[in-house]
Formats: sequence, C-alpha cells, structure tokens
Amino acid sequence: MIATRNIKLQIPQDIFIALNVNEMELVYGLKLNYAIELFKTGKLTIGKAAELAGMKRYTFECLLADRKIPISNITLEDIHQEMRFFNTIANEKE
Repeated sequence: MIATRNIKLQIPQDIFIALNVNEMELVYGLKLNYAIELFKTGKLTIGKAAELAGMKRYTFECLLADRKIPISNITLEDIHQEMRFFNTIANEKE
C-alpha cells in the first residue's frame, strides 16, 4: 500500500460557487492540473505525475495527448541523429 499524507487547504467558499464544483471535483482538478504542471516542468516523471493525478499512466498519457502536451522531449533532430548513428553501424558491419 502506498503511504499518503493529508494536507489541509483552505479555499474561499465563493470559489466553489464561481466554479460550480463540489469539494471532490475541486480536489481532483487541483491534483490533475498540478500533476500536469509538475510533469511539464520536469519535476515529476510521467509515472509519478499520473500517480499524483490518481490515474493509470496510459490514461494520463492520453489526457496529455488530448491537451497537446508532449509526453517526450525527443526532437526530430534527435531521431535523425540516432538514424545516422545506426546507419553508420550497419554500414561498418557490411
């Protein structure tokens, strides 16, 4: 079982009214958006961010994709560089 900690967060009542959400919906939204931000800034891995959001990694990845948030920082140039490297190795073996 994963150890957890409870935190106390005071939210003005008018925020609930303005957002038209209950406490559970607000907590879910705060955790989800904080998890996304921590992942985007590199402070959490995608797995740990998904855990914070309370969802499976695949579901979290799909949510990121829906929001057009890349799940990897690999660039097209990185891929081309890898391809050149593997082509060099393949040519040396011939």
